[in-house]
Amino acid sequence: MGDGQVRVLIVDDQKVVRDGLAMILGFLDGISVVGVAVDGADAVRQAGRLNPDVVLMDLHMPVLNGVEATAILGREVPSCGVVVLTTFADDDWVFSALRAGAKGFLTKDADAEEIRKALLTVAAGDAQLDPTVQRRLLEVLGRGEGKALAAPGLPAAAPGGLTPRELDVLALIAEGLSNTEIAGRLFVSDSTVKTHINHLLAKTALRDRAQLVAYAFRQGIATG
Repeated sequence: MGDGQVRVLIVDDQKVVRDGLAMILGFLDGISVVGVAVDGADAVRQAGRLNPDVVLMDLHMPVLNGVEATAILGREVPSCGVVVLTTFADDDWVFSALRAGAKGFLTKDADAEEIRKALLTVAAGDAQLDPTVQRRLLEVLGRGEGKALAAPGLPAAAPGGLTPRELDVLALIAEGLSNTEIAGRLFVSDSTVKTHINHLLAKTALRDRAQLVAYAFRQGIATG
């Protein structure tokens, strides 16, 4: 941001959205679009190379979702802020994104000036939340429901360093679903499910699917 421009990486799995955002942001004062990424994994790769000031991140994407990508960026590119821009603003995903380290959260009905303000605010090191999201967050904290900041339907502390998506897969394995059924439920490919299962086995040091099921019940990820 040495030239006064906030360098932004746009991440969305829909080409029409990526192109539209790039065009809109390209006209905004103080904003420079340095790249576009097609999913969370692509975002992590490009952020490491481009070192943007802010990543404008979708949540629901194949390969690596926005929550997982945000958490990885926090570790690997800590100088980069994340602003979530998504169609879905349900509490579980909002709180998961915030827990993963997102500093801004907007829905896709935000106008260009709202997006610009969020990007500039997060680039300056502050947080910028959609007013509706902020109200819900304050309500949750006011009720003492801090556990709501955990990933959707999962324990607040992920065991064994598992990502939210790996925990999703683990919960579905414990339900008895096949790889193909899990792929259908999560809208990913069979090969992606296999990759997640391999990561689960490696991180938990377990041997097979049966042991993963037992592990899921022990950790409270599956309850019956």
